[in-house]
Amino acid sequence: MEFKLEATSCATAARAGRIFTDHGEIPTPIFMPVGTVGAVKGVHARELRDDIKARIILGNTYHLYLRPGTEILRKAGGLHRFEGWDRPILTDSGGFQVFSLSDRRKLTEEGAWFRSHIDGSKHLFTPEKVVDIQREIGSDIMMALDECPPGTSEWGYARKSLDLTMKWLRRGWDHFNATEPLYGHRQAFFPIVQGCTYPDLRREAAMRVAELGADGNAIGGLAVGEPAEVMYDMIEVVNEILPADKPRYLMGVGTPANILEAIDRGVDMMDCVMPTRNGRNGMLFTRNGIMNMRNLKWADDFSPIDGESDCFVDRVYSKAYLRHLFIAQELLAMQIASIHNLAFYLWLVSEARRHIIGGDFHLWKPRMLERVSRRL
Repeated sequence: MEFKLEATSCATAARAGRIFTDHGEIPTPIFMPVGTVGAVKGVHARELRDDIKARIILGNTYHLYLRPGTEILRKAGGLHRFEGWDRPILTDSGGFQVFSLSDRRKLTEEGAWFRSHIDGSKHLFTPEKVVDIQREIGSDIMMALDECPPGTSEWGYARKSLDLTMKWLRRGWDHFNATEPLYGHRQAFFPIVQGCTYPDLRREAAMRVAELGADGNAIGGLAVGEPAEVMYDMIEVVNEILPADKPRYLMGVGTPANILEAIDRGVDMMDCVMPTRNGRNGMLFTRNGIMNMRNLKWADDFSPIDGESDCFVDRVYSKAYLRHLFIAQELLAMQIASIHNLAFYLWLVSEARRHIIGGDFHLWKPRMLERVSRRL
């Protein structure tokens, strides 16, 4: 994997670049739709490519390992062929899912023991096994196994957690370099910076991660309970240390405002389930603010969902029609809302990129931040 930095903002840390993989180029900053089990919920691959304009999507190591399982994926020739997606894929390591199973897991230096949420069966994720699973999935970018501590963790717990993550990282990195891809395309390995909300731990983690010289680096363990301003502070602390010539991936974040603030602080890649999850529950993100489509105020509003959007769902369907579908509990409502929200997120990062290259991101961002944060 290669990364080319194309422009930087004159008054912020924002940057625009390109990531080159064997499955295509990724302009940055970029938002990555989440396809947890090998599908972005309710969205076809054609819609992802042509209407949403997604350049890279995610898969989840934990979920794909449990179902359909790596044997099926290997027989299929990897996840790209299995799900019919010919652009890049990033897979997380399953660390966050293990973190969320706090009553079903046990962490040791060997790895993470956990019980499946599907059938209760017992499994062990070691740093080496997680690399092997992602080799069988065939993602273009794979992540290191880490522990994601709660955002409210005390320093002592965060210290022990970081020590474990760093030990796992060394083993995972060594195993990645000792193994080969299975399907003829190159794979990259991203270490993850942890350290909770403590600047000293974050700096230490960032320095140790930077020393590896990996193709890219990730920032994990944020948006897990800490205030947004603390999250922004931690991004700044970490990005002062992570190498500028490698892409920086902020994991699991977030709202449109979070996206803009992260880009402002030098983040290149982001993902979150919010566009689809909130969309399925009737929340739409637009260029002029946030709409709850179940509100009565939209019942006779026959204007387009987002009059400024060029996404087909925004041209074809009105606010009144979409509200009717939600009230009637029609499945099409969730599909329309998911497509719209993802298209909006991809539009937002593409606009940020355009203004970074154009030299006026520092002027555009405050105006856009105010617009996308309104409640309509």
